[in-house]
Amino acid sequence: MSMPKIAIIVDYDIIDGKEAEFTALIHEHARLTLSEEAGCLRFEVVKPIERNGTPIPGKLMLTELYADETALGVHENNPRMPSVRAATAPLLKSMKLTIGTQD
Repeated sequence: MSMPKIAIIVDYDIIDGKEAEFTALIHEHARLTLSEEAGCLRFEVVKPIERNGTPIPGKLMLTELYADETALGVHENNPRMPSVRAATAPLLKSMKLTIGTQD
């Protein structure tokens, strides 16, 4: 039996006026993660929209997929993570992290 992949979904609520700055930081983080971490299979930045296609202001989501628990650990311990968190935290009202498995 193979180990399940680990999926992460992050919902961000961004402080008014900080969306462009946050989005640029998170796109760079996604790009670097995909290039540095072989176990990161997917790292997508998603802009939530209303059903009619209108973007929802101040909201952003990430969907990430890791090969296994070890790959997620590599990501969590990436030396860039403290600086990413320090740069993005002041731009956020809140964030919700959900972790699951994908067979």
